[in-house]
Amino acid sequence: MSPRPARVAPGDLFAVLWRLLTASAREDATAFIALLDEAGDTLTESSEPQWIAWRHALTARRALIENDPDAAVVDVAAAREALDKCLPSADTALVMAFLAHVEVLADHFDAAMLLAVDASLLTDGKAAGEPSRALLQAHRWLSLTLSGLDLEEPAVSHAMRGQHVAAALREPADQWRLRLLSAQQHTELAQTLRRRGDLDRSRELAVEAIAGAVAARDLDWEPEPDESDLLDVVQAWALTCADDLDGALGPLRRVRRRVEAEGGLWLRGYTGLALARLLVRVHERDDDVESGDEAIELLVDAAGAFAAAGDRRRYRQCLLELGQHAADLGRPAEALHWLEAYRSDTGRAHTRSREMWADMFVQRSRLREAERQAVLLRRHALEDPLTGLGNRRSAERRLGAMRLGEEPLSLAVVDVDRFKEVNDGASHTHGDAVLRRVADLLREHSRNGDEVYRWAGDEFLVVLPTATQAQAVVVMERLRSAVAAADWTDLEVREPVTVSVGVATAPAVDGDSVSVGWRTLFDTADLHLFSAKRGGRNRVRAPGTASGAEPEGDETGDDGTPGKADA
Repeated sequence: MSPRPARVAPGDLFAVLWRLLTASAREDATAFIALLDEAGDTLTESSEPQWIAWRHALTARRALIENDPDAAVVDVAAAREALDKCLPSADTALVMAFLAHVEVLADHFDAAMLLAVDASLLTDGKAAGEPSRALLQAHRWLSLTLSGLDLEEPAVSHAMRGQHVAAALREPADQWRLRLLSAQQHTELAQTLRRRGDLDRSRELAVEAIAGAVAARDLDWEPEPDESDLLDVVQAWALTCADDLDGALGPLRRVRRRVEAEGGLWLRGYTGLALARLLVRVHERDDDVESGDEAIELLVDAAGAFAAAGDRRRYRQCLLELGQHAADLGRPAEALHWLEAYRSDTGRAHTRSREMWADMFVQRSRLREAERQAVLLRRHALEDPLTGLGNRRSAERRLGAMRLGEEPLSLAVVDVDRFKEVNDGASHTHGDAVLRRVADLLREHSRNGDEVYRWAGDEFLVVLPTATQAQAVVVMERLRSAVAAADWTDLEVREPVTVSVGVATAPAVDGDSVSVGWRTLFDTADLHLFSAKRGGRNRVRAPGTASGAEPEGDETGDDGTPGKADA
């Protein structure tokens, strides 16, 4: 029999994912495809819904790069199906945000909008949790997606929130990239507000963008050349929006020469667009026809670059600005040509982004209430309402997901001794209080990483990952002693409460051996529980092991019938 492949640890999967996401954001798609080919086996190792969704989302991105939109549609559908099985978390928000970005690239704006709204809600609730790499990346991809949907205000908001998460994580590379993204989104919003006539707010945003760019340069991080060039372009463009035209012109011309010689297609278009907008402003200020003509040439080149790079949004921006600037230069026929091209292309674009976003967030409270109800339903389905522990369904789900044999695993079945007498002698209310206290004691005295469930009635299950039999017996003896030593006088029980425990262990096995299933392991632990009962209760039993107090009275079960013989 061939050896079983080594299981990929979650940390390794995330390390691969971070590399893929970094490569996916870069203009040169060859690095992303090479990494995806290299990571193929790693990504297929996990059968968890989150990683199934990632596998299809990344494959859909590749299909778009390779100009296969039909294959992308299939993979996006598969990714969304897997996402439906994922619990709310920052990790789920990140998958949604990336998939929304893929839908923007495919010009599926309605689908992108729905995914972006869902992802945004997850990053803004309890599901997001503490600052994490996943939450940071979710904000980053949401910002990029919303920018692609012409929703620049929320794009700025998510860039800023991502920047705050990066500051908490203190990773220089992430801090640098989020400062760059934030500066870029501030600058683009400043440009939009200037076009709408809100000059004061435009200047404020431009000043914030310049400060962000300067702060990025102060970080102890050496960015890639294309990232450094993009920051130079953003800073010069922000200077333009802040009305420092002369201060922006020299730096922007210098970075354009460098980008023209060494930069990628998209960055050349982006740099040309920024310089064209600056030259339009110079033309307006100085009535400089030469600057106006150069701006037209730059916009034409930028439009071609964006079209070839697949950036339809900025391609449309170039067409619109070509029409407007040609009209300002007194060239009506040329202006009409560009504006007709703009209208033709915009007819295929999503034109209701702002209204749709607003409408969806009007329903924000309803969505959050629905999410709260869903959490409540999941809790009722998987949590024991009396003790707050996971219930039997939750335990079975957890055990079914564990891979026995890769490392030791122990189970302990815990039963409250003579619980029927507690209920008969006091009341069911006191019986419930006993069960709650036993649950609390089991939780309190378990190891970090152990899991306690209420299996049924007065029976509990403790799952001890990585514990050998000897280790499990030591832990369960500690739990047994804690229950026996507890003060029960306030619960008006006739005698101190004790528990009996049965333990079973599945050892680690090599690749050629087959491990027992969890049900067999549970049945073995249950047999040793009955052995503990038969041996006198208040003790821990495992194969070849006995511990605890000496037998108390006759060897009968809790219901008065003879107990099972020792296993």
